[in-house]
Amino acid sequence: MSVTAATTADTARPADSRLRVHLATAGTVLVSLFIIYVGVSYMAAPGSTAPGFGFPEWPHGAASAFLRIKGNRDVVTGLAPLLLLLTGHRRALGWVLLAESFAPFGDCFTVLAQHGSTATALGVHLTAALFVVGTAALLLTERGTRRD
Repeated sequence: MSVTAATTADTARPADSRLRVHLATAGTVLVSLFIIYVGVSYMAAPGSTAPGFGFPEWPHGAASAFLRIKGNRDVVTGLAPLLLLLTGHRRALGWVLLAESFAPFGDCFTVLAQHGSTATALGVHLTAALFVVGTAALLLTERGTRRD
C-alpha cells in the first residue's frame, strides 16, 4: 500500500478506530522491545538477570548456558512481531501475538508450580500475558485490515 493510500485509509477511519490502531501499534512495540531487552539481558548477564524470573533457584556454572539460549529465543520472540508490524501484516501480527502469549502464561504457571515468587508470577508473567492478549485482541478486531 502506498503512503498516500495508507494516509487516505487512516483519515477515512473514525477517531475511535484510529485510537485502537495506535494502541495496538504501541502495544506491539512495547511487547517487542521489552522481550528483546529481557533476551539481551539474559545473553549479556544471565547470572544477574535470572533471579528476576521468579524461580527460587536457577542454573549455575555450565548449566547457565541455558539462560543464554532463553535470551536468544526471547530476542527472536520480540523480532517476529516487529517484522510483521513493519511489513503491515497486522492480522497475522494479531495471531502471532496471541500465540506468543502462551509463553508468559506458561512462565507464570511454571514459576507457581516450582514454588517460586507468587508476586513475580502474577505481577510480571501474568500481567505480561494479559497485555499481549489485549494487544492481539486489538489487532484482530481492527476494521479494514487485510487477511494475511
